Amino acid sequence: MIRRTASIVAALTGAAFLFAAAPVPGDGGTLKIVSSLPRTGSANSQTTSMVNGIKMAIEERGGKVDDWTISYEDWDDASPQKGNWDPAVEAANANKAAADTQIVGYIGTYNSGASKIAMPILNKAGLVMISPGNTYPGLTKPGTGEPNEPRIYRPSGKINYFRVVPTDDIQGAVAAEFCMKDLSAKKAFVLHDRELYGKGIADVFKKTSEGAGMQIVGFEGIDSKASNYRSLVTKIRAANPDVVFYGGTTQTNAAQILKDLRAGGCKVPFVSPDGTFEEAYIEAAGKENMERDEKGGGGVYITFGGLPAKELKGEGAEFVKRYMAKFGKEPEGYAVYGYEAARVLLDAIDRADTKDRAAILAAVAATKDFTGPLGTWSFDLNGDTTNRTMSVNTVKNGKFEFVKASGTAPAQDH
Repeated sequence: MIRRTASIVAALTGAAFLFAAAPVPGDGGTLKIVSSLPRTGSANSQTTSMVNGIKMAIEERGGKVDDWTISYEDWDDASPQKGNWDPAVEAANANKAAADTQIVGYIGTYNSGASKIAMPILNKAGLVMISPGNTYPGLTKPGTGEPNEPRIYRPSGKINYFRVVPTDDIQGAVAAEFCMKDLSAKKAFVLHDRELYGKGIADVFKKTSEGAGMQIVGFEGIDSKASNYRSLVTKIRAANPDVVFYGGTTQTNAAQILKDLRAGGCKVPFVSPDGTFEEAYIEAAGKENMERDEKGGGGVYITFGGLPAKELKGEGAEFVKRYMAKFGKEPEGYAVYGYEAARVLLDAIDRADTKDRAAILAAVAATKDFTGPLGTWSFDLNGDTTNRTMSVNTVKNGKFEFVKASGTAPAQDH
């Protein structure tokens, strides 16, 4: 998620110049799909749910598309040293995928900063990339990030990156609107983890809030490796906000910030984005720090690009039933996006005239009115989903609880 200069990205992606698009395989055979997600560290529970979704999509087709066998490999882009995604590991994964001409699809990444590393490598190789979790707008939308974004990620001049999840320019605005209208907040203290995703969504929250008349009484980046934030809590209490917004993830210490806020007597609502919409957040923070007190103070709220599992309808509800029957537990928030990303890729492989990278990439780009558990949606010209559904969730009795939906919902198959 860390911002990087063009020279660093170029250094990491230089090896990709060696690779050409995959040749057309023979009649029948094996086509490989890989995913690159953080499988080491506290994100593992979330990404395991996503991998389960990918496997379900492949198994439901019998592991084949026509006469072609679909092989799937689950790759880790995290390292034990970081306990989270690692730029060096993600670069190695992308280069490995680019070099293996049997690989026709790359599902990932989970972290937006990781995609900054992988995208140029896979773009040069002509390999389609579908993210089930990236939400940073600058990866696809001109004018929403750095001046050279997203052009720097498309050295071939063509788009090969797509995502099935809505972006933070939508999510940050939904969070700001919820704070002002539903929480009646007039003053907010905004924190972020200084990383691509966290800082990006904090910027959107700040801009939207100020534009609508809410006062931002603090805007600070934190050290996400700090052992405590007691001095920061003192500063926040002195600013007397009505709400604290944190742009970050479970892995960048959201739980510790919340615990220190509550221990320091700051009982205002704590709002965070989808990077905390996972069981690991509740486990790390402790449900006692998430509940509203007897006077109605406190509480936590989490925005999410989509609807939680229990709120999915039609094909979405059927997906949840099948998932629970197979794995014995309710899917985490991003499981359905892993499933949808794999289904879109398999559908494109099916529609492609030839089973080479170029034809499959073209088929993914042509995806229109795709109907699945997320409703009926299409990829736009930037590679983004036309799905704009967002939700706000809270925590009660140690469990996530749906509060409300926001945004434009796709058509649902009932």
